[in-house]
Amino acid sequence: MVGWEAIAGMFGKNAGTEDLEAFYPVRPECKADIPKTRFRPRAGKTLSARRWHAAFSEDGHLDIAKVLRRIQRGGIHPSIKGLVWEFLLGCFDPNSSFEDRNQLRQQRRERYGMWKTECQNMVPVIGSGKFITTPIITDDGQPIEDGGWHVTSAVADKKVAQWMLSLHQIGLDVVRTDRALTFYENETNQAKLWDVLAIYSWVDDDIGYVQGMNDICSPMVILLENEADAFWCFERAMRKLRENFRCSTNSIGVQSQLSTLSQVIRTVDPKLHQHLEDLDGGEYLFAFRMLMVLFRREFSFIDALYLWEVMWAMEYNPNIFSSYELPSTASDSNSAQTFDQKLLKQYGKFERINVKNGHTDKNSALAVYLAASVLESKNKVILKEAKGLDDVVKIMGDITGNLDAKKACKEALKIQDKYLKKAKKS
Repeated sequence: MVGWEAIAGMFGKNAGTEDLEAFYPVRPECKADIPKTRFRPRAGKTLSARRWHAAFSEDGHLDIAKVLRRIQRGGIHPSIKGLVWEFLLGCFDPNSSFEDRNQLRQQRRERYGMWKTECQNMVPVIGSGKFITTPIITDDGQPIEDGGWHVTSAVADKKVAQWMLSLHQIGLDVVRTDRALTFYENETNQAKLWDVLAIYSWVDDDIGYVQGMNDICSPMVILLENEADAFWCFERAMRKLRENFRCSTNSIGVQSQLSTLSQVIRTVDPKLHQHLEDLDGGEYLFAFRMLMVLFRREFSFIDALYLWEVMWAMEYNPNIFSSYELPSTASDSNSAQTFDQKLLKQYGKFERINVKNGHTDKNSALAVYLAASVLESKNKVILKEAKGLDDVVKIMGDITGNLDAKKACKEALKIQDKYLKKAKKS
C-alpha cells in the first residue's frame, strides 16, 4: 500500500510517471516496450481523495454532478479509482446511504461466494490460488487425466461442458494479460483474474468467455482488493460492453458498432469514407480492436484507465443503477422525465447531448466517436498515403502511445455534435 503522505506528495503539480508507477509498478525489463504515459494527476482538476470524500453528505449521499465535472476535467487519482469506478459503472446508487451500500456490497459478496462454490464443486482448482492453461475435458466431455485436481468423471450437461472447455483458454489469456506489470508476477493475482473470468463465464452462459474480456477485467482485479467487488465491477462494465462480445458462426457483436462508425464517418467526412470504401475498408474492420477492448492496446495501462473513467463519466446516466437493478421499471426512464438544469448536470457531457437530442442508439457509444476522432486525426495521412487496407492498418497501428486521451475525448464530443446536427438535417 502507498501511504497518505506519499499520495499527498504525488498530487503536486510536478507529479510524474515515476510516482504513478508506485501504484502500478512495471517490471524493469518491460519499461522500454510499453507506450509512453501522458496522464498526470493535476491539483484542481483531477478528482483527489479529499474531493471525493467531500462529495458525500453525512449519511452517504453522493453529489454525482460535482464528481462528474471533476473527472471530465482531469480523471481520478489512482488512490481512489476502484471506489469511484463502482459508481461510474452503476454498482451503486449515488442517492443511497453508506448503510444501504454496505448491505448491498455484503449481499453481492455472498452471491459471488455462492457462485464460486458452485464452480469449485465442478472444478476444484477454482479458488485454490492456481489456474489452468491446458484442457480438462475432451470435446465429448471425457475428463483428461490430471491426478484428480480438475474433473473426475464424464460431463454430460451441455452448459457445464461448454464452460469447462473454455477454462484453459481463459488461463492462456490470463498469462498474456498485462504482463509488463509486477502485479501479475504473482501467480495468486493471475489466479484471481482467472477466477473472476471463469465465474463470470459460468453466470453469463449466453455470452460465456470471449478473448478480450481479460483486458477489460484486469484493471478491476488490480484496483479492487476484494475479489467479489472486482467481479461486480467487471459485471457492470460488461453490461455496457457484452453485446460487443456476442459471437455467432458468421459475426461478432462489435460489428454493430463498426457499422455505426462507418455511418458517422460517412456523415461527417464523406471524402474519407469514400476513400476507405475504395480501399475495400468500408466495414471499418481495422477499428475492431479499438472498440472491442476499449483502446487498451493504443494506450499505456495508466492512460487506458484515465481514458475509461473520462469516457464513463461522460456517458454517465443517473438512471444507470435503477436500470440494472430494476430493469422492468426503468426501461425508458428518460422519456418519462422533464429535464431541468439540475437533473441534466447529473448526466455526463456525452449522454447529456444524447438526452437533449432524443438519441438512444445503443451502438452509438462514446467509444465509436473516439474511434472516429482517431480516424479524423489521421485523415490527411490516410487520404495521401493509404493505397490499400494494409496501409490503413499500419497508419492506425502507429497511433499506439501517441494519443492524448483527453484531447481524443474532446474531439469525440465535437464529432458527436456534428454528426447529430447533420443527421437531423437529413
